[in-house]
Amino acid sequence: MQPIEASDFHDIAKPADPRLSPGGGRVAFVRKQPEDDESYTATIHVVDVESGDRRRFTVEEGVDAEPRWSPSGDRLAFTSTRGADDDRQQLWVLPVDGGGEARQVTDLVGGVSGIAWAPDGERIAFVQSVTAEDREEERDRSVPEDYDPEDPDPRVIDRTVYRSGEQYFDGARSHVYTVAVDEDSAVADPDADEPAAADVTRWTDGDADFGAPAWGDADTLYYTEEVGDDPDDSYEIAICAHDLAADDAERVHTTYGWGSSLAATADGKVAFTHTEPDQPSIQQTDLHVLHREDDTVAEITADLDRTLGHEAAPQWGPADETVYFTTPDEGQTALWHAPGDGSDDPERLLRRGAVSGGDVADGDGAGPEEVSVAVALSEWDHPGDVFHFDGDEFTRLTELNADYLAERAVGEPEELHFESEQGEVHGWVLTPPAFDGDGDGDDQFPLAVEIHGGPHAMWTTAGTMWHEFQTLAACGYVVFWSNPRGSTGYGEEYMQAIERDWGEVTLTDVMAGVELVADRDYVDEGNTFVTGGSFGGYMTAWTVGQTDYFDGAVSQRGVYDLTGFYGSTDGAYKLVEGDFDTTPWEEPEWLWEQSPTAHAEHVDTPTLLIHSDDDYRTPACTAELYHRILRKHDVDTRFVRYPREGHELSRSGEPGHIVDRIERIARWFDGYSEHHDAPVALERPENEGLSAGDEDGDDADEE
Repeated sequence: MQPIEASDFHDIAKPADPRLSPGGGRVAFVRKQPEDDESYTATIHVVDVESGDRRRFTVEEGVDAEPRWSPSGDRLAFTSTRGADDDRQQLWVLPVDGGGEARQVTDLVGGVSGIAWAPDGERIAFVQSVTAEDREEERDRSVPEDYDPEDPDPRVIDRTVYRSGEQYFDGARSHVYTVAVDEDSAVADPDADEPAAADVTRWTDGDADFGAPAWGDADTLYYTEEVGDDPDDSYEIAICAHDLAADDAERVHTTYGWGSSLAATADGKVAFTHTEPDQPSIQQTDLHVLHREDDTVAEITADLDRTLGHEAAPQWGPADETVYFTTPDEGQTALWHAPGDGSDDPERLLRRGAVSGGDVADGDGAGPEEVSVAVALSEWDHPGDVFHFDGDEFTRLTELNADYLAERAVGEPEELHFESEQGEVHGWVLTPPAFDGDGDGDDQFPLAVEIHGGPHAMWTTAGTMWHEFQTLAACGYVVFWSNPRGSTGYGEEYMQAIERDWGEVTLTDVMAGVELVADRDYVDEGNTFVTGGSFGGYMTAWTVGQTDYFDGAVSQRGVYDLTGFYGSTDGAYKLVEGDFDTTPWEEPEWLWEQSPTAHAEHVDTPTLLIHSDDDYRTPACTAELYHRILRKHDVDTRFVRYPREGHELSRSGEPGHIVDRIERIARWFDGYSEHHDAPVALERPENEGLSAGDEDGDDADEE
């Protein structure tokens, strides 16, 4: 069996966003895999639930997303970049049973996302992000053939939050639209003298962001509107009901949170997410249902000590009486169901691995336990497949990586529950393939500790970290990761335990697990290493500023100065206001003491910094400060920056960059490990030993 390597990332296919056809007989999903060092191919596949037969439904061109069955099941809508010279997703519709080719329905300046079929199958709602000028010139309905957008010069900022992800907003706001999708609705031949615009209607207007379109009946469209004196600085979200026939919009309720998902029924029930507005970043997100008939709200998860997950949006069951939702749940993802009137507590339907999308449809029986469920799921022994659950049997529908896995040594993590200062903590240990399992101490291995981001997140044995954990183990490291206090999936009190104390509380829990694992005979306690990204990057830098326990560290896309982070990040500055319950002008000295940079002068641990040039969640400015202080104090350090990347580098960055990042982590650790015959990275040519290093050499900028 071959060991797993960083470069294997190119060979791994992952599923996402599974959608059941009406009646539940087929599942459409997105299959995504690296195409080369810079791009991915993502296509729509359909698998039969009974036979398991699978076929690719869309051509391998561009990136496809959001497969959505029409209400009658005869068509499949999706978004795609095919035929485009940029990354704007456009809407396409494909006849399902051999009735013709896919038709492009839109050609819009802002692209298409959040698509949803009307119940009568005649329209599709979607979201598009456009400027006021785009709306005035109707480029949000159809892009003129000769249109060539220009970047702002200079860029004038008049918003509290003016960029996010990897992009500046540049005056754009998200609005809600519909487009007709009858047999004749398609973008005209581009070679025609005057290409016709699709029948696109915009239903929102103004200097605010709208989103989450969800249909009630065929003439009632619900959506959210971010409101408040300054919507960028507000958690307040209005839920709007728009009567399309009368073109009359009404705000029917107000909720709070970082954003809200909606699921509506024809009889006026609207499921939505809600987070208490007092320090919301450390509050659990609940599920509520608005009953428009009597203007009451049922608090569905009031007694469920779990926060709603982001893996799949809440959804109504086939009879519109039961609502389904997911939560993180002690290292796995749980699917729950509850009556929409809140008359009974939620019940857990299933609990498995790491979910990257799910859907429900009609089942064989009438009860909520007999519903048909499709999930895209990753577990310790595979990076992702599509599964079906009918209330009794859990069936694997795909084996996307069967050939790859048949030739690789995949290790099974050991689950741990260990005691820390304030109770039990959950973690895992993964041993190298060379470990024979007897633990007699004759063969020892260095220890690599991983710390998750968030901070309010949860790790499993799978998901986006599957490949990295397995690669580090294959490189000869015992890998340890955990869900310390502050993590989701273990209840509200556990999540709130890091209020005003990100560093010491988390470090106490992590080190309790580290010391337990390092005490094992096969672990060399004198050779230990630590890494993490985002909040994990904050914690890596905090850790080496508090202890010299570790022999090497790699801090990735971290937060190093909380005040600098507050001023340069996107809406994540609310983490400072919520988790720390303060602002830089109220407690500047105290926030400085809570920042890794304040303790950088005490660092002796060789520390590699990894960052992305277009990361607007944790901008590079605080990493630059931290790196300079390390250099001024003669710490072994290096700063690696990836162009064209944002905060999602490790999850969805360019494939070549993802591979390079993992290889650099291992190479940095190897140089300070007594178990690896390798010079330290600073004594080697910048890219020596990296799979892309001898070819391009300088794609990652090192300072």
